[in-house]
Amino acid sequence: MNSTLFASSQVYRARRRLAPWLFNGAMIVICFFVLIPVLVTILTSLKDQTDVQRNPPVLFPCDTSDGQFNLSACRWSVEGYTRILEPRPNPNALLGFEYIGRMISVYLPNTLIYAVSGSVLVTVLAGMAGYVFSRYRFRGRRALMLAILAITGIPLLTNLIALYRMGVALRQAFPGYEERLYVIVVYVGFFLPFSIWVVKSFFDTIPRELEEASFIDGCTPVSSLIRIVAPLAAPGLTSAFLMSFVGIWNEFIAGYLLVGKATLRTAMFGLYDFIGQFVIGYQVLAAGCIMVAAPVVIIFLFFRKTFFRAMVEGALKG
Repeated sequence: MNSTLFASSQVYRARRRLAPWLFNGAMIVICFFVLIPVLVTILTSLKDQTDVQRNPPVLFPCDTSDGQFNLSACRWSVEGYTRILEPRPNPNALLGFEYIGRMISVYLPNTLIYAVSGSVLVTVLAGMAGYVFSRYRFRGRRALMLAILAITGIPLLTNLIALYRMGVALRQAFPGYEERLYVIVVYVGFFLPFSIWVVKSFFDTIPRELEEASFIDGCTPVSSLIRIVAPLAAPGLTSAFLMSFVGIWNEFIAGYLLVGKATLRTAMFGLYDFIGQFVIGYQVLAAGCIMVAAPVVIIFLFFRKTFFRAMVEGALKG
């Protein structure tokens, strides 16, 4: 009997020691396969036209004339980035160059305007609505919350025809119609419902006693919200901002259909435009993908803990 228990304990300890290694090994393998397209895109963006068009293709342009791999023979090129940025000498510019490419001068600034302004509006409105749903009980509250949750399941694509016709009607009715403002409103309406639920889940974790104590100290409900509750709910508000920012930054269909002026379109349209301009210039398209993805990746790396916390708490609470 003792020998059986000893053997079982040995197997249990061996499994406990082996489990983290198996888990980490599986995660490394999964991450490797997930990152393969990213690696290929980065390498493609650093090739010249000749190496991109080679058949059969090569991953690293480091082969010699006799077919041998040699790191000293690597032919890395920034041709793709140069064709996107289109640098021109300018003594008055910061680095002596100005970049006149449409991606850097038109599409990315437009996307930044849409993403920042839309995310700020979503965060403010979601904060106010989430606080009301968390702190107050009123007739129809549960039905309204369920309706907001149901709206989150409606994809933006199903509403695009109606939104497009509304945009056309507004353009005809108002000579000074601003397409950029209309697109921002559409983005806010699409990302607001889910953000309300995320922010509400954070307000639910803040004890009401803190507000009651601030009332005793002379705070009004508004000042208590600003000074006490909002700072404690800052992770939730930040999460709502980040999720809206990433969603708006990566959105393509609405920005393509609802914006008629090319000077107001987004970076995703810029990538689509490169496909038409450079049919076989895959290094240009890859460089554009890297430039569009880089800001979101950097933001995500800095705020990843807040982002994951929002996803988990938004799914489990409420």
